[in-house]
Amino acid sequence: MVMSRTHHISQQFDKELEDIRSRVLAMGGLVEEHLSQVLEALSRTNLELAEQVAGNDFKVNDMEVEIDGECTAILLRRQPAASDLRLVLAISKVITDLERIGDETKKVARIVANMVNNGSPRSYYVGVLAMGYHVRRMLRASLDAFARMDSHAALAAAQEDPEVDKEMEAVMRQLITYMMEDPRSIRGVLDAVLAVRAFERIGDHADNICENAIYLVEGKDVRHVALDKIAQELKSNNRED
Repeated sequence: MVMSRTHHISQQFDKELEDIRSRVLAMGGLVEEHLSQVLEALSRTNLELAEQVAGNDFKVNDMEVEIDGECTAILLRRQPAASDLRLVLAISKVITDLERIGDETKKVARIVANMVNNGSPRSYYVGVLAMGYHVRRMLRASLDAFARMDSHAALAAAQEDPEVDKEMEAVMRQLITYMMEDPRSIRGVLDAVLAVRAFERIGDHADNICENAIYLVEGKDVRHVALDKIAQELKSNNRED
């Protein structure tokens, strides 16, 4: 009887863990959808779509609050250990990064609205848009690695972050050139600069998701650890396995 009850509790706990795991992936899907929509709004200078993205940010915020509440309840009620504890802690951190990606996406949506309303030339945003697509690919790869609990895929996605930073520097140089050539462009270019910074931060948050995926799988905190060192440690773990 005691064993049956213990088995039942264990099944309930497994269901709770799977539920929050599914919900964080759904939240990731929503954030990625909003990012895709804002990129479409930017490419098509679509004011209506940009305003729609900005207005839907509350959905991401609501999901973060709900999932965070579930994580807290599990920690208090179940007191998980080992890999179960890592899963709850990783999810708690990932939803924070997803919420912040949502905030940055909302900023870009408002910038697109300003761009349309002020009649800023689309040429300011060619490099910005390319960077946005790069960041979206990185976010998709990081969420996929987290979903599959694949530390090597997470490392591969994280290795895109330095490339995003290089791309940002190149775009910023181009935007500064626009301002130097025509002081009248300063207002419009500054909006583009803000969009670049927002996409760079999205890349940083995607990188954090990769780090949490590695922590979840390997049980190691790799924050502030160089990418080449992480790669060496993962390779070493493979040989030990």
